[in-house]
Amino acid sequence: MKFAKLAIVATAIAATPIAAHAQDAGTTVFGNDDAPIGTVESNEGGIVTVDTGAHKAPLPANLLAEREGKWTVNATKAQIDGMMAAQKAEADAKRDAALVEGAAVVSADGQPAGTVYTVDSEGTVIIRREGGIMTLTKDTMAVDANGALMALYSLEQIAANTVEVPEGAEILTPAQAAEKQAAAAAERDNGPTGRLNM
Repeated sequence: MKFAKLAIVATAIAATPIAAHAQDAGTTVFGNDDAPIGTVESNEGGIVTVDTGAHKAPLPANLLAEREGKWTVNATKAQIDGMMAAQKAEADAKRDAALVEGAAVVSADGQPAGTVYTVDSEGTVIIRREGGIMTLTKDTMAVDANGALMALYSLEQIAANTVEVPEGAEILTPAQAAEKQAAAAAERDNGPTGRLNM
């Protein structure tokens, strides 16, 4: 997912003439309108991650240049935030389409992690796996480069957070349990008011 974001950002921003070699965390990056875009969060493997306040944008280091003592990129904050928002919306749509009951789930390190047992209206996901269940939010799920539904945790982390379920127990998210209780209460309150015909 980060790679896809990087590709779009890289194609949308014209390269600047002077390549940057190293930007320190905390450095402010400016746009081509001289307004701040955000601050450098990390600089690893040729990728400078800039925190714009709304997004963490991965920018290839060679797209940044130092001009008059300031690090700049040939785009505005609005352009970068717009690209990142569009990429997130596209990634979320792919994830939501894949996030269905029975779908296989892999871990962030590419290992089989179970299947989707249920997804509720509030975005809570229960993954059923051998040995129990794990509860996640859909924001911790993604579709990987191969199109597989992925939990953003290693298999070790998933295993450590798997909870055993007693045999015969009903598996519900908190929202589903609340909905079931509300429906049962409504049924009691609005139950049949039988009339006896003489």
